[in-house]
Amino acid sequence: MSSAPPRRHRGSRAVLLATVTAALVGTLLAGPGSTAPRADAAPAAFTHPGVTVSQGQLDFARAKVDAGAQPWKSAFDQMMASRYADLNRTPRPRAVVECGSYSNPNYGCTDEREDAIAAYTNALAWYFTRDERYARKSIELMDAWSAVIRDHSNSNAPLQTGWAGSFWPKAAEIIKYTYGGTWAGSGRFAAMLRDVYLPEIINGSHSNGNWELTMMEAAVGISVFLEDKSSYDKAMAKFRTRTAAYVYLESDGALPRTVPGQNLNTRNKIIGYWQGQSTFVTGLTQETCRDFTHTGYGISSISHVAETSRIQGQDLYGTDVGERLRHALGFQAKYQQGAAAPSWLCGGDLDLGLGPVTEVGYNAMHNRLGFAMTNTQALTERTRPSGTNNLFVAWETLTHGDNPA
Repeated sequence: MSSAPPRRHRGSRAVLLATVTAALVGTLLAGPGSTAPRADAAPAAFTHPGVTVSQGQLDFARAKVDAGAQPWKSAFDQMMASRYADLNRTPRPRAVVECGSYSNPNYGCTDEREDAIAAYTNALAWYFTRDERYARKSIELMDAWSAVIRDHSNSNAPLQTGWAGSFWPKAAEIIKYTYGGTWAGSGRFAAMLRDVYLPEIINGSHSNGNWELTMMEAAVGISVFLEDKSSYDKAMAKFRTRTAAYVYLESDGALPRTVPGQNLNTRNKIIGYWQGQSTFVTGLTQETCRDFTHTGYGISSISHVAETSRIQGQDLYGTDVGERLRHALGFQAKYQQGAAAPSWLCGGDLDLGLGPVTEVGYNAMHNRLGFAMTNTQALTERTRPSGTNNLFVAWETLTHGDNPA
């Protein structure tokens, strides 16, 4: 049902030790007399660049690209050929980005998301090529928006803020901590994240689970860039609660966990919230029976936050977050690969389209911790190089594919 049993590679004491250590660090709470940090607590000092991708990962991937090694070279070429790496791109900021349901109306929604992706793409292009034109383009995009935007409005405002807000700090972390040139507007950009983005997302959402997961991904990344420990802790707490309510494990009991305040206090309400699904199995998500595209949004945010926690030295992969991520990837990958859905699962009718969301979780759980993930591996390797979903996922074969850093 999940991709494969949690079988570690034989003969690898290092992998086993890493797994046990991560689990101990991840599950221990800092009680009286204990010095062990919680896996979801802010670190004593933040690591930079440290939002989803680390400098070690960037250095590993850059060396592979320079050597012409695959799949990194083809992933790099894909990124550089995309419209997001166009040095002639003109930013299109707006004071108020108005996004209704399904981005209707769409007043600046696509422009904001794509400029944020472009800022990150150009930051990566700078790091891989050392061509300063890309660093300056990334800065131009960030400065253009920080000079203008004041608010997000309409029904999709929280989700839109989360989508764009997931990319801005990724770009800013690379530029601020690896580019030696001038970024005079960095303070104004930080103020934009603090005053425009963070208030819109930090209190979460009671909509479908991918909303809150995306919003907490953005809040965690912004908190790292701002070195805001209070916001980091608040976002992580909401993320842990939502992840447990988004991916089902058999150990949860007869029914999935819920989020306080949603008033899912009967079996029928829970089934309704889970898109009418009444049989719960390990790896099923709250949106599996809605469609795989939205499910992919939730899974990708879980992996991004877990990866940021790892970079910050407090590893969530060793907690139930990693377990839920691993099983969610395996369960969805099985059907995305073409397995027929049984009648008890969404009435036997699945709406596929998971998207480019497997690389980060697969690299962490399979390559680093040694879990066998047959279905996820097959899907990941078949779809390389993974590109972008044009929302908040981009170039993860390049940055995380088989990356041991």
